Amino acid sequence: MQLAIITFVVVLGIIYGLYWFFVERLESEEQSALQQRIKSGAKKKALTGALLKEQERLSDVGPLDTALRSAGGLIDPLQRTISQAGLKVTVSTVLLASGCVAGVAYIVVSTWLHLPLVGLLAAALAGWVPIAIVRFKRNRRMLQFEEQFPEAIDLLARALRAGHALTTGLSMVADEMREPVGPEFRELFDQQNFGLPLEAALKAFAERIPTIDARFFVTAVLTQREAGGNLSEVLDNLSSIIRDRFRVKRQVRVISAHGRITGWILSALPVSLGLFFAFSSPETYRKFYSDPLGIRMIVFALVLQLLGVFIIKRIVTIEY
Repeated sequence: MQLAIITFVVVLGIIYGLYWFFVERLESEEQSALQQRIKSGAKKKALTGALLKEQERLSDVGPLDTALRSAGGLIDPLQRTISQAGLKVTVSTVLLASGCVAGVAYIVVSTWLHLPLVGLLAAALAGWVPIAIVRFKRNRRMLQFEEQFPEAIDLLARALRAGHALTTGLSMVADEMREPVGPEFRELFDQQNFGLPLEAALKAFAERIPTIDARFFVTAVLTQREAGGNLSEVLDNLSSIIRDRFRVKRQVRVISAHGRITGWILSALPVSLGLFFAFSSPETYRKFYSDPLGIRMIVFALVLQLLGVFIIKRIVTIEY
């Protein structure tokens, strides 16, 4: 069995190595060349189409890209999550990683416990791990954006008071701010600089950054462009409001920290103890695996556990 696992890992490594050499490496080189051309400002119209096309790519393999596009709404949420996480990977890469992890988990668990049904459950849980990692990176990046966003708005307001145009202020924010605010404003500036209307570029910015602060910013700029007014003063007030809201948000997280930690412990304790005793004394738990009633009891316990996790999450999650 160990030989089969080693063979599977070796074959998987060879396949992924070939995929990286013939696909990912070429994609990285093309993206680096594209970024150099964007910075130099050459061939703006041609680069606009290439840039938009790059954002829509789901895979570098033609047939796989066509198959993923045919999925439609099933793939779009994952594509948005990857884009919001700032990862330089395609949807096919994440799905490939999920499939590989799920396959390894199924082989290990089904071989160890001799229960294909439990192996399928472990494969389903393990296959969700790469997607969960992408979601975690996305949430962390959005949190960093919220922390840096008031500083970016202040910089834009100072540029407007100094007599610069709005587009020049966007370019200054893109050059001065660090990740993730800087790259997002750089994409906003490049889109409108390559011919996309500023209104459409701002709306695309609000879609890429699904936070209420970004929507406030886009609404303020679009309203000022239609109705007129002092945009720098509006941005100063918006920056102050965002800082106050973020301060309240941190206070809420501090107050609810005890409940969230308690929820995590209560959710992980039954599963951890069950796995510990299952591997430390397998003979005692073998009756659960071999008897149909025991299997139904395990499934019922897992359903109750998931229901409890859902209820605890709803209790400790505070909308603000």
